[in-house]
Amino acid sequence: MGLDPKRTIAELEELRTLTGDANGAQRVAWTDTWGTAREWLRGKVAETGATEQIDEAGNQWFTLAGASDRALLIGGHIDSVPNGGWLDGSLNVMAGAEVLRRIAADGRPPLTVRLVNWADEEGARFGRSLFGSSAAAGSIADQEELRQRRDANGVALPDALREYGIDLDRALEARSQLANAAAYLELHIEQGPVLESLDLPLGVVLGTFGVERHQVTWTGQAAHAGSTPMDRRRDALAGAAKLALEIRPIAAEVGGGAVCTSGGVVCKPGIVTSVVETAEQLLDQRHLDAGELARLLGLAKEASERFAQEENVEVSWQRIWSIEPILFDEALIELADESIREVSGTSHRLPSGPLHDAAEVSRAGVPTVMLFVQSLRGLSHTKLEDTKKEHLELSVQALDTLAAKTLERFV
Repeated sequence: MGLDPKRTIAELEELRTLTGDANGAQRVAWTDTWGTAREWLRGKVAETGATEQIDEAGNQWFTLAGASDRALLIGGHIDSVPNGGWLDGSLNVMAGAEVLRRIAADGRPPLTVRLVNWADEEGARFGRSLFGSSAAAGSIADQEELRQRRDANGVALPDALREYGIDLDRALEARSQLANAAAYLELHIEQGPVLESLDLPLGVVLGTFGVERHQVTWTGQAAHAGSTPMDRRRDALAGAAKLALEIRPIAAEVGGGAVCTSGGVVCKPGIVTSVVETAEQLLDQRHLDAGELARLLGLAKEASERFAQEENVEVSWQRIWSIEPILFDEALIELADESIREVSGTSHRLPSGPLHDAAEVSRAGVPTVMLFVQSLRGLSHTKLEDTKKEHLELSVQALDTLAAKTLERFV
């Protein structure tokens, strides 16, 4: 059975029909639809003869035994954001499944080959991204905070995990899965406009941005909207609004690809007849350089203190989550570059602004690299997400070529 990239596209279309609706993909982790997708994947991989295992963090592993216990890992995630796209995460998994089929058909591989479907990469339900991969990497250090997390319906994260047989207190035992890992490969849509702007189908990822994610809480005073003069108001929303605009010049000042996002503000009491007493603002900041990321955060905190004084309100910061910038393995970057040139003629190296499971695997000490395939209009996390079919086929070929080169390297 040779490599069949068209089959990957057909399976992605099948998955879209099975787990999506008119608004897009609905494979949010720890939901019934996500469970349906994992069961569907189990059926697709069964023909390879790979054995399945669900680890202590809920990650789904398919292992094809090789001549050596050392393992080449190929990974992705099948979960999505609500109303998500048909390729984000699932392309990684299904392209990996196709590569696994090809390797299995060629006979016993020199290394063990493992396909992993990471659990809850998106963090869409509980706000904690990279849950499964960070557990396997041993980098979860916030179990106490995780126990307190609730979804929009008030369901606690540990209770949701328990429905899938996962005990939060044992999640870190998934670290054993990386014990024999020789290398980790991941294919992903770019989710941005760079490759399209260069008219290139594929690129090699240098690493992933570091992230600082905070809740900024502004505290003022509720007061009647009709009787409180404008110059006497302590409006918490005013501080949040000023910071939301200020992060733009802050990102420009730091430069180097810096991005800052105010992704949401929850106001209380939240009625039209009251000045806002508290505003809970979500802030996400990213950079490929650790020092510049720290500078982004410092400038935003300084600005918030200034705006709090101007508006006669109080401001406090609470870290939700952070991860340092991760640079991928130089030798694998070279192999990936080589693979892309063989498949499509030209390659390009670029960083990743979005987070990926590959970052967690890399910081666990496993040599890691990612491939990007062009995203049309740079869109992701939307039903409009798309990639040309011919580019998807090239991406599967490039991943397969990279897998073959990597197996040769680590024999």
